[in-house]
Amino acid sequence: MDLRAYTRRFTEKDNRLAGLSYGATFAAYFASLWLAVVFVQSWYVLIPAGIVHAVSAVRLYVLQHDCGHHSLFETRLQNEVAGHVLSPFTFAPFEVMKQNHNLHHANVGNLAHRETGEIHTMTLREWQGAGGWQRLLYRLYRNPFVLIPAGALFTYFIRYRWPKNAMRFGPGAVLAHNLAIAAYLALLWYLAGMTGIAVWLGFSLLGGMLGVFLVYLQHNFEDTYWSRRPDLDPQAAALQGSSALDFGWWFDTAVACITLHDIHHFNARIPSYRLRKCHYGLAPEFAPRRIGFREAVAALNLKLWDEDAGRLVPFPKPGPEPAGQGARGTGA
Repeated sequence: MDLRAYTRRFTEKDNRLAGLSYGATFAAYFASLWLAVVFVQSWYVLIPAGIVHAVSAVRLYVLQHDCGHHSLFETRLQNEVAGHVLSPFTFAPFEVMKQNHNLHHANVGNLAHRETGEIHTMTLREWQGAGGWQRLLYRLYRNPFVLIPAGALFTYFIRYRWPKNAMRFGPGAVLAHNLAIAAYLALLWYLAGMTGIAVWLGFSLLGGMLGVFLVYLQHNFEDTYWSRRPDLDPQAAALQGSSALDFGWWFDTAVACITLHDIHHFNARIPSYRLRKCHYGLAPEFAPRRIGFREAVAALNLKLWDEDAGRLVPFPKPGPEPAGQGARGTGA
């Protein structure tokens, strides 16, 4: 199988499918928020409606990500406009998100450019040479009970407000984006008061946590791929270094197939509504090892890239490390 020729068969855009995905996600987003606010005192409505709202928010972000690749709608202009419209609801200014993410694609798997990744990963050698404070800070950073909630708050509520490269990608657009968010929240407060704001904030944070969990799993699993130039293999970085999650059809659909991140990194022009068919049609020699939910949770225990073993490993156990066994840590 010529993999590039195969994936090109799935890159055709269809405005009908894109519009359905876009419109239906917005409908679910607003309808679930309305239900959660109206039935805020009925937990049996509030909780499921809030979960739908959180997942819808994640799906809006994935659609904005597709717009950044110009892979959702048929024309560049349509994708750019759709991406900007999504911004107030994803908390990600479109142009900054797009450029940051393109840098990530350009440097995926490159140990010399880990600053472009969504989640920082130290190598085992760096860990062994790090001081006590650096180790402590990294342990806290990679602790899932810190990484996921704090990562959600930082990424969606802080990072995109004042990104370090906002000046490079357009501070005016970031300011306009912030004003659009303020207008949206003012309207929500006008219609539903502080109850509406509280419900929106709580389930937005839940959506952000789900988003960070999925982002973590995209490149943090045992058999992922990292290397240094000139040995870096772009195809291995895309296919082996990016995960394929096996959480089922319903979950894939709910998050616009961002779970199938391997084939997306190989060809980012494939629309999300064609990604699952492309992924599951791969020839056996390209078929990935898909990660189930239990393995995905276990991957949260993997913290360091072992360059010698070529895999992600946990923190080493406390105490002296036997010679040649530094890569075999099992501590959390």
